[in-house]
Amino acid sequence: MNLPNSADAALRRRALRVVPGGMWGHQHAARLPSAYPQFFARAQGARIWDVDGNAYIDLMCSWGPIILGHHAPEVEEAVRLQSERGDCMNGPSEAMVELAELLVDTIPHADWAQFQKNGTDATTAAVTIARAATGRRKILVANGAYHGAAPWCLPSLAGGMAEDRAHIVQYEYNDVASLHAAADWADGDLAGIVASAFRHDLARDQEMPTAEFARAARALCDATGAALILDDVRAGFRLHLGGSWEPYGVRPDLSAWSKAIANGYPLAAVTGCDRFRDGAASVFSTGSFWTAAVPMAAAVATLHVLRRGEAIPLMERLGTRLRQELANLAEQNGLRIRQTGPVQMPMLLFEDDPQFQRAEVFCNAALAHGAYLHPRHNMFLSAAHTDDDIDIVLDAAGHGFAAAARVAPPAE
Repeated sequence: MNLPNSADAALRRRALRVVPGGMWGHQHAARLPSAYPQFFARAQGARIWDVDGNAYIDLMCSWGPIILGHHAPEVEEAVRLQSERGDCMNGPSEAMVELAELLVDTIPHADWAQFQKNGTDATTAAVTIARAATGRRKILVANGAYHGAAPWCLPSLAGGMAEDRAHIVQYEYNDVASLHAAADWADGDLAGIVASAFRHDLARDQEMPTAEFARAARALCDATGAALILDDVRAGFRLHLGGSWEPYGVRPDLSAWSKAIANGYPLAAVTGCDRFRDGAASVFSTGSFWTAAVPMAAAVATLHVLRRGEAIPLMERLGTRLRQELANLAEQNGLRIRQTGPVQMPMLLFEDDPQFQRAEVFCNAALAHGAYLHPRHNMFLSAAHTDDDIDIVLDAAGHGFAAAARVAPPAE
């Protein structure tokens, strides 16, 4: 637990005076187990260090952006060279064109690319492009899905209005009948269907798309002229370089990308097919920092490394090992757990743990033994993780499971 005189506690007190609530959003440590630090000093490879000098194997990877490891050498060299030439200028650098060409060459559905700064920018741009291209208003989104922090998709209603979501229609992920019912309700005004790469809602079992669902979404868009929008912000480049639905044989019209695209440098992208090119060109979508050259140079370097084809198989292998051995450790401690979703984005929930008490005790104990995990959000592996790192995580998890086994079961 963070001590009152720790460097982290001191920074929290300072922040509380000048930042509303001391912190905001999903990185607020108040949303994490009690022992978790708020502030970090440095990161390297698969490790992070908090401001009190404690080191952890990082299984959050900065909530997804780190795919090659913190300070990946080839990315940092590209950043250094571009920084010497310029970053935020009066317009983009050559790196923007190079990156767009590389994305079009890498992603089968992509005929063009536009760039933004974060995932919310990209999903919002994709929705806006779909409306501009079709002249329609209704957007279908899955119930409970997270697509960013803009008024049309805020997970909290604080500060939002019902009018912001007046043309948002919900369906149930992987439920073809519900998808068709939502499209029928749109009644000729359907601009697009937004689907996450897989169901990665907070605090629930993750759910891979069924081939039937993915194909039904594609067929529905083909029949109505709406845009199939794949939100690949979280999963992009961890499951398949061509897009997370490529293994299902389903290609979207528009995809939103961010997180792993530039290995931690702030960047997002929308890629699209030619049918939506004019719509994209017609939308006034901009930001003074959106064409900064350094993140684009970082993305070019990141994609070149990913295209060698070694990163995804490594993450799959380590993720499979981690999942199997976590299951064994839980069983040894008499605990029942559920692990769902893709193995390179681990998700662990405890049975009979509605208030996440076991999960928080588990994570606090694992943190004390050098592993930074999450009690109810999917985690992330990177190409910098090694078997030695997984050994440390498993040792920490063993302590975590032992502590969780001592938690009294919930009252019936």
